[in-house]
Amino acid sequence: MKKHKKWFIALGVFILLMIGGGCTLASLLLDRPFRISGPTFLYIDNDDTMDSVCVKMEKELQASSLTGFRLLSSVYGYKEHIRTGAYRIIPSENIYKVFIRLERGHQTPVRLVLPGVRTLDRLARSVSRQIMADSSQIARLLDDTVYLKELGFTRETLPAFFIPNTYEVYWNMTALDFMKRMQKEYKRFWNAERVAKAQEVGLTPVEVATLASIVEEETANNTEKPVVAGLYLNRLRIGMPLQADPTVKFGLQDFGLRRILHKHLETDSPYNTYKYAGLPPGPIRIPSVVGLESVLNYQKHDYLYMCAKEDFSGTHNFASTLSAHQANARRYQMVLNRAGIMR
Repeated sequence: MKKHKKWFIALGVFILLMIGGGCTLASLLLDRPFRISGPTFLYIDNDDTMDSVCVKMEKELQASSLTGFRLLSSVYGYKEHIRTGAYRIIPSENIYKVFIRLERGHQTPVRLVLPGVRTLDRLARSVSRQIMADSSQIARLLDDTVYLKELGFTRETLPAFFIPNTYEVYWNMTALDFMKRMQKEYKRFWNAERVAKAQEVGLTPVEVATLASIVEEETANNTEKPVVAGLYLNRLRIGMPLQADPTVKFGLQDFGLRRILHKHLETDSPYNTYKYAGLPPGPIRIPSVVGLESVLNYQKHDYLYMCAKEDFSGTHNFASTLSAHQANARRYQMVLNRAGIMR
């Protein structure tokens, strides 16, 4: 009934305008005042008022006149129920059509790009730039140990919860809406087939993400990732410490380190995989889907050692014996010394 009432009101207003003022007044509703060159998003936030919505339309949509919009707003009582959201406006749309979409909250989905970043703080900042929820609201949920426990995670394991991808969402989603969507995507990714693969590898999904995060910090070369994954799995199986430099950097929270020195290896941190055998407490970054798949589909070989190539290509020399590895390491250290890289 309420919807029908609004339609009757709108129709009545239109008829009255036609009778009382002719086409001049009626044209206010059919006016196309937007001077934009192409499709443009209008973002309406929680604290927006009737006036601020109009200001945004004048600024973002370059509206030449909003008389018709204000008239419709008065008839519909729009200022009492402004609906948040992102609305994609095209130049050819008239005032009446745009108003109805805004008044009913018929927003346009937007793309949310979830990045594979090193820290949860960076994640919160990145997501907040793409949806209405601000970074502090997202960060509070990421720090809420009670809430995380309900999800089945801790602060340390939480990076495994996020699956980097591009998602279609509504811009006005809350921080809680965001987390619920991520939970849905996590369950979708970790289907029966992938869970079975993880079990074959001897890892849980969180452990897969933890190892994948180390692999991705070791190499950006996608073809090399399954090789690196296989190397670390070999070490885990024989009880050999992972001795992964990226975990040491993470423990120190010094991501700019280019050379790991003896003093760094003495750091007493659960992320120091030179001191402590096995996987660290959780991922050292949010791993990509490629990284996760590289662990689930690791390359089988007998490598136990790896060292960055001396050509700084970002790839590695692999070895099955310590003596071969030491020869690779000496070559790399000599290049570092010549380049003056001491840190």
